[in-house]
Amino acid sequence: MLAILLNGIIMLTELAAVFGLAALGFYHPMAFAGLTAVLAFAVGLWLEQARLAHELPFYFDQDAGGSRRPALVWLVAFTEAILKALLAGICALITFSGTDKGRLMWVAIVFGVAVYIGSSVLRRLSISLAARPMRWGYFRLAVPLGLIFSLALSFLPAPSFTDLGRQLIFDLPAKPNLAQASEFLFVLKQKFDEMVVALLTWFVSVDVARVLGAAVSVNVLTGFVAALYAVLIADAVRRSESRLP
Repeated sequence: MLAILLNGIIMLTELAAVFGLAALGFYHPMAFAGLTAVLAFAVGLWLEQARLAHELPFYFDQDAGGSRRPALVWLVAFTEAILKALLAGICALITFSGTDKGRLMWVAIVFGVAVYIGSSVLRRLSISLAARPMRWGYFRLAVPLGLIFSLALSFLPAPSFTDLGRQLIFDLPAKPNLAQASEFLFVLKQKFDEMVVALLTWFVSVDVARVLGAAVSVNVLTGFVAALYAVLIADAVRRSESRLP
């Protein structure tokens, strides 16, 4: 009975963490972007070093450059970690910046759902296949979660060319702030994605075209952010569950 109660508390904590992340992105996009970049760098540096330590022998002879290999591992891991941290931070900032609160609320909801799905999948893989949530999720989960996020946002209405022109000429100032620039960038992306889907319908059905359009949308990049938090939450959940009596 105690184990069931504790497991329920862990699940509620997981949901609270997901809700808190979505709320932080919605209300404080700059803080969310900064947190994302720091976490992406810290987690990435650790995991990239672990990956490269096992991967380099696949590319290089075991006896070649043995004394220089640790330095090479650290340099490559640092470079990849810093680049991914910058990408994740910029994606997080653009994702949650804007002036349309209704759209941003939908973005926060979809993001939270994507993170929860990712965390749940990693937890199930950990239970069923003894997968390591941190390692497996960090290197494999970004694209699927990005596709879920992008596909959900594809149902938001795209503006007409007239609306785009009006917003560019009359609503967008000569020096837009971050929120204004992000909002215009988003509606521009939505229009471009709509055009891609319309083009694809010449060759495939509308439903397939929507999925393919979502797959090539830049919204997929948000999967890097969702995967990062799904990995951290899933790892914390599994560690907590492993300590249950």
